[in-house]
Amino acid sequence: MKKGFQIRKSVFIPLCAIYVLVTILGIVVPEAFAAVENAVVGFAAGWFGWLYQIITIVLIVICVWVLFSKKVGNIRIGGPKAKPTMSKWNWFAISLCSGIATGIVFWGIAEPITHYIDGIPGLVEGGGSRMSALYALSTCYMHWGLPLYAYYCAIGIVIGVCVYNLGKPYNVSSGLYPLIGDRINGGAGNLVDLLCVFGIAGGVSASLGVASMQLGSGMGMLAGFTPTPKHWFFITVAIVITFIIGSVSGIGNGVRWLSDKNAKIYMLLLIYVFFCAQTKEILAMGTESMGFFAQNWVVQNTYMGVMTDGAQTSMWPTWWTINYWSFMIAYTPLTGMFLAKIAQGRTLREFSLFNFVLPGAFGMLWFAIFGSAAIYMEAGGAGIHESMTNLGTEAAVFAFFKNLPFSTILSVVFMITAFLSVVTLCESMTTTVASITLEGEDVASEEPPAKIKIFWGIVMAALAFVNILVAGITGNTSGINATKLLAITCAFPLLFVVVAMAISCFKLLGKYSETYKREE
Repeated sequence: MKKGFQIRKSVFIPLCAIYVLVTILGIVVPEAFAAVENAVVGFAAGWFGWLYQIITIVLIVICVWVLFSKKVGNIRIGGPKAKPTMSKWNWFAISLCSGIATGIVFWGIAEPITHYIDGIPGLVEGGGSRMSALYALSTCYMHWGLPLYAYYCAIGIVIGVCVYNLGKPYNVSSGLYPLIGDRINGGAGNLVDLLCVFGIAGGVSASLGVASMQLGSGMGMLAGFTPTPKHWFFITVAIVITFIIGSVSGIGNGVRWLSDKNAKIYMLLLIYVFFCAQTKEILAMGTESMGFFAQNWVVQNTYMGVMTDGAQTSMWPTWWTINYWSFMIAYTPLTGMFLAKIAQGRTLREFSLFNFVLPGAFGMLWFAIFGSAAIYMEAGGAGIHESMTNLGTEAAVFAFFKNLPFSTILSVVFMITAFLSVVTLCESMTTTVASITLEGEDVASEEPPAKIKIFWGIVMAALAFVNILVAGITGNTSGINATKLLAITCAFPLLFVVVAMAISCFKLLGKYSETYKREE
């Protein structure tokens, strides 16, 4: 153990016990494990679906406020004399890649095609129409654009200021200091941090599962075999080994290098698809769908599917929008901590620009290009949806590439991108989880010990393996629903933590000059 670091027993020991219990339950009684997940998802969506939708809008308001308020936007993370620790490009690349994971690379084709063909119950009935195409892209902009990054940005702001300006411990619970004061150092703070690390385990495990399925699908289509949970397992092992090695090398080496290469590959893929697919149609549909989104995003962001079929409520918001917000909630506290750590020396206005506006705009651009091209291909008989039906959702992007020049090379590059995406996210989360289970004066600025990062990398991977096992035993071989169940289940308690932190952020920024600035 590094000098000055000690195990935070009040968090470390209970977390270990929880992970051991969950792993044993998943292995011994997988059917019961899946049943509990279903029950939690039903309760969370049925009773609190409205809260998921409203908190998303609240977090957007915080980010916009910081962006345009001179008084708030000029607050510098780390104090007036703090200096940036990395270039703006590296900062942007890490912010972009640590928040994406496998998201846009997995759903960039699958989601717009699904909504275009199936429609959205209660909003547009039936598919294959102009309106279903507009709703498909607009929905993707909501799920993967500015609303998504508002989670990371707003929570990163309150944690960053509390830790680096007010000198509070490097914990998620420190973000609640403006709301509950020094009680963050007691049982309440420990409980919050416990929930956050358990939530990120669900999020990371779900991302590992999605990445493994997509990589398995790509390998299967190229090599001519049908991927199974066994293949997913071995791919997950390879991802885990890679991100543990990268995490041990530190943020300044592993994460920075990987995110730099990953962001550049994203941009090359965007440029290639834009010029090699239907460029004219992409420009037209991208423009119209952006306008459609600007006009309708509040309606879509509050859509709950009530009375869609008589007295019945549609499950569409649960399996799509609420599922996405659950992923964000699972990642948000620890991703916010990580983003605050690498943003020391930057103003809050810069923080909002680089963690809300720029990555959110990139996500929307990605879906405008990939989604528009895929919809036009499908309308022309490309058979992308048919491949998804026969081979699984994870096959969508590879079916899309078959309609472009050099499809095999594209598929290989894309698999590398998916691999790097999830490795980058898991590296940053392993480092942050390790930090939150330690205590000491240097936790906020120094890298955690290598053996602690290795330990938590293995522990978080164990839940991914259990989820893959449950998917195989219960017959859910597509795995997609299993990952959604896991993410919503683990993130549900964190919904209330994020709500409390949003209130805390308003209180902190609104009274910073009068109440908190003197604590710097």
